[in-house]
Amino acid sequence: MMTSKYEIIIYWSKEDDAYVAEAPELQGCMAHGDSYESALENIKSAMQLWVETAREFNDPVPEPKGRRLVFA
Repeated sequence: MMTSKYEIIIYWSKEDDAYVAEAPELQGCMAHGDSYESALENIKSAMQLWVETAREFNDPVPEPKGRRLVFA
């Protein structure tokens, strides 16, 4: 599955009182969950829907860059 190659960032949001997951390469693709695991599962579903919807409307789907963030 192509979506498994996109970078995912998961962090705790005190403001939202939930884990937030983002797929930065897929503009606007975000999800949340009560646990890290649920946020991960939710972002995987959101990514799949993002890609399917883009293809349905003939919008470009970016190729996964396959790089990791470096934290300073």
